Amino acid sequence: MQIREEIIEDGPRIFEINEAAFGRPEEALLVDNLRDRKVILHSLVAEQNGELVGHALFSPVMIHGENGVVTVVAGLGPVAVLPANQKQGIGAALIYAGIRLCGEAGYRLIIVLGHPGYYPRFGFQQAALFDIACTYDVPGEAFMILELEKDALDAVSGVAHYHPEFDGV
Repeated sequence: MQIREEIIEDGPRIFEINEAAFGRPEEALLVDNLRDRKVILHSLVAEQNGELVGHALFSPVMIHGENGVVTVVAGLGPVAVLPANQKQGIGAALIYAGIRLCGEAGYRLIIVLGHPGYYPRFGFQQAALFDIACTYDVPGEAFMILELEKDALDAVSGVAHYHPEFDGV
């Protein structure tokens, strides 16, 4: 399996992967909309035997703190693997690659809104423990943050605001 950044020709297959993994088109449309707006940090695909089978997206998220302080962090999601290829470590490989790339790009934090039983294996913790909330009404255990640099959370608190394209998902 190879993990790489998407290329323009991957767009239709990425749409298919997200739609199949989530069983609806909203996440696939979200990826297309973020790509069109050019607000993607990393759009990674997993290629197996010459076929794309997984996708993970990282986009900027703004944490609005007190006194107007805004911290830009990387937001993970959506992550999608074709149903026939799930439970093979493909999603994990995509996430680990994205974490590495975000760190190399200078991002100190990554947030995710996802399954609380899955993301802690990558080091994600509940964001509420660090006084970081989500603008969306979501269960606290599903909104998590990962510190890529020691003590990066010390000076960050507030409310995370995703790009407006996420509002419809």
